[in-house]
Amino acid sequence: MKYIRYFLFLLLASSCGSRQVVRHHTLVADVRPVVTTDVQVPTLNVVEEEPEEPEELEPVVSSRPLVSNVHRAPLGTWQATKQLALDSLCQSPLFETTQLGLYVYDLTDGQPLYAVNAAHRMRPASCQKIVTAVTALHFLKGNYRFRTDFRITGKVTAGVLNGDLCVVGGMDPLVTADELLQAAITIKQKHGIDSIAGNIIYDLSMREDTPYGWGWCWDDDYGPLSALLVDGKDVFEQDWLHALAEVGIHMRFGMGQFAVVDNQSRSVYTIRHSIDDLLEPMMKNSDNIYAECLFYQIASSTGKKGAGRKQVVQRTDELMKRIGLDPNQYRVADGSGLSLYNYVSAEMLVAILGYAWRTQPIRDHLLPSLPISGYDGTLQKRMIDTEAEGKVYAKTGTVTGVVSLAGYLTTANGHTLAFAIINQGVASSAIGRTFQDKVCQELCK
Repeated sequence: MKYIRYFLFLLLASSCGSRQVVRHHTLVADVRPVVTTDVQVPTLNVVEEEPEEPEELEPVVSSRPLVSNVHRAPLGTWQATKQLALDSLCQSPLFETTQLGLYVYDLTDGQPLYAVNAAHRMRPASCQKIVTAVTALHFLKGNYRFRTDFRITGKVTAGVLNGDLCVVGGMDPLVTADELLQAAITIKQKHGIDSIAGNIIYDLSMREDTPYGWGWCWDDDYGPLSALLVDGKDVFEQDWLHALAEVGIHMRFGMGQFAVVDNQSRSVYTIRHSIDDLLEPMMKNSDNIYAECLFYQIASSTGKKGAGRKQVVQRTDELMKRIGLDPNQYRVADGSGLSLYNYVSAEMLVAILGYAWRTQPIRDHLLPSLPISGYDGTLQKRMIDTEAEGKVYAKTGTVTGVVSLAGYLTTANGHTLAFAIINQGVASSAIGRTFQDKVCQELCK
């Protein structure tokens, strides 16, 4: 059912698949909504007259450069109707004490529709996972596999491994205890190993030696992070020893050690999972550990041992420059959005979403992973029985004081919009979600 809805969504939006968006940067100065609320939309029963020459549209001004200028749409158009509706929502008393970053881009027409504080730097919460996912799909590609490699050194004689049994961590949170048991069974049956005369080596060199993300709060109930995980938890060593004991593989004299496995070892078993296996729970359920694991796959792709945030930033900077953004305007601190140090803007998120939409190999993996309004994931209970039900594919985000929503939606006339909404400084998450749902409902009407 999930993929039927996905292909229906693509069918409605197919007209924008090959359109190229022209971007230009303009320094501008104000942050008011695009249309003032004292303008009335004409009724539909007007007498058609010979069209006049269109007047030059005034660009909407903003405090920082936007990916493209937003223009006031001519009265009577559906764009003007949407702009007026969003203007009305943005006059809420909520914004007397809280901050709003909002940007809507029409992917079908290839032009922006609406912006309020679109370039203001704000905390993204779990919408940071959009940056992580698109960066990973750009650099790693959709056929990428997570790998946990089991290797041996030395020779096997009469059931004894006269060498070490090594495990090279690939920071795969999808590894299960059952998969470890299957690895132990295969090593025993296929390679004839009953006991180990050497050591069990755990190679954690894929990532930097830090247990938590940069800027995580002391009371965040996540981690510690490790290159070897079972069900996303740092319990690999004990679960692996249990699996070996269960199949009858015993240690003779050695012990567990942490070291880098050299090239003399040879692989005897590999656990693999696809990037799609991880993307769906990461995005639909907003799993933070899964996002951090993907974050470190990006870091590792640079080829550096012990890679970390600095290597990911090299990648995200490169992607932002490709899209036309200035990476110096933003900060990527982690992969999940837990960090207090992440800073993005609504326009940055929309620019990344726009790039993903126009790049089919990325879109084909990203879109099915996003929660669908009224159907699944973190949007399962939102926008039910409204015009937006089933039409919004978007990532949610929530940390204390910040609520965000960014993704795609389909309008009633078949246009596909990319949007990002960040509510910052809200006293309760429900307030921000209510506003965001109203924005989506207005756009889908």
